[in-house]
Amino acid sequence: MNPTGSFTTLEDWLPWLESLSPREIVLGLERVHEVLQRLALPRPERVIHVAGTNGKGSSVAMLEALLRVDGAVTGCYTSPHVLRYNERIRIDGQPASDARILQAFVAVEAARGEVPLTYFEFGTLAALVAFAAAGIDALILEVGMGGRLDAVNAVEPDASLITNISLDHCAWLGNDRESIAVEKAGIMRASTPVVFGSTDVPAAIGACASEIGADLLLAGTDFDYALNTPADDTWSWRGQHVQLDKLRRPALAGDIQLQNAAAVLALVEAMGLQRLLTPAVIDKAFGALDLPGRFQFVDKRRKWLLDVAHNADAARVLAESLAGLSVAGKITAVIGMQADKDVQGIVAPLSGLVDSWIAITVEGLRGEPAVTLARDIANQCNKPCLVADDLSQAMHIADSRAGKDDLVLVTGSFFVVGPALEWLQKE
Repeated sequence: MNPTGSFTTLEDWLPWLESLSPREIVLGLERVHEVLQRLALPRPERVIHVAGTNGKGSSVAMLEALLRVDGAVTGCYTSPHVLRYNERIRIDGQPASDARILQAFVAVEAARGEVPLTYFEFGTLAALVAFAAAGIDALILEVGMGGRLDAVNAVEPDASLITNISLDHCAWLGNDRESIAVEKAGIMRASTPVVFGSTDVPAAIGACASEIGADLLLAGTDFDYALNTPADDTWSWRGQHVQLDKLRRPALAGDIQLQNAAAVLALVEAMGLQRLLTPAVIDKAFGALDLPGRFQFVDKRRKWLLDVAHNADAARVLAESLAGLSVAGKITAVIGMQADKDVQGIVAPLSGLVDSWIAITVEGLRGEPAVTLARDIANQCNKPCLVADDLSQAMHIADSRAGKDDLVLVTGSFFVVGPALEWLQKE
């Protein structure tokens, strides 16, 4: 018997959704296509896909901000969330209400019938239902994993952005960048613009674009950016037909955000939205950006830095930003990871900056045991790594040991940073 008829809250629905499929990840579009056909949702005026290993959430937020300045009613689907499920479904810049999501869940459950869906597939379809009900103009979909067989790829895009490609989710996508690139290139469409945001371009990206006839735009070739003098603290951007100077930095911290911003502006130009490519519009849109867990500082008795870096490339970027800080005291890291992550690749860039570590087990089926993580970190860094029973204990230990000049870094996973933010809000 289906229990959903008695569900009245997200707290009722979400555990049930997690139990829907025996496997957390099942790649393939057939199931989503089938339910989409039954739902018969209207198509928004504009659909944008965003894929890549890192920087997807920031890029989605930038696209959303630019389109909203232009007057569009936007719908943004991202994952995972940091604090609340509602963050995954943003309508006109705001998380969807519980009521809106509950209505969407009911609609998807009624439409799917006997079609099996995973947690992510069900959530993707529910987001599309919520966006249709809100009457959005522009839909921005963040790919959950890969691209070719990800649920969001069931919706045809008008333009696509691939932020970058590095090693992550290797068990599903492949063990090398070229294999992963083929999967992410699956969001490309013929005669449709696709921007690749990094200058480190796998050969498969160009090959796939040529094969299907996508209009590929490459960083460093078709568009570029430069940081102006440190004293000036502005940046410049060059597109195919537009050049901009003296742009203010995005509100999101870290130089990597300029790379994300440059790719977003290239996509906006490729979509024919040159009216948005003015310093006034860009500074207004990017100056109000706020994403939790992206090099986020919190001052609460101690200085805390929270970052969702969960692969080697993201950890390298985090380390570069961390090295640019003036930390007078010591740095302690609270860290937890999923079991499929590259512990050595994540820890290595940070090992010379972090003085001591506290390992926790990430909640859920795929969490790396804290004891194993601590052993690996201690062996790699030759520095102490405590094992905490849970995140709360780890935060208390870090809080009690840190001095006024010290910094506590919380990293390794969305599923560490989110609960850490909740802990800080309650303290």
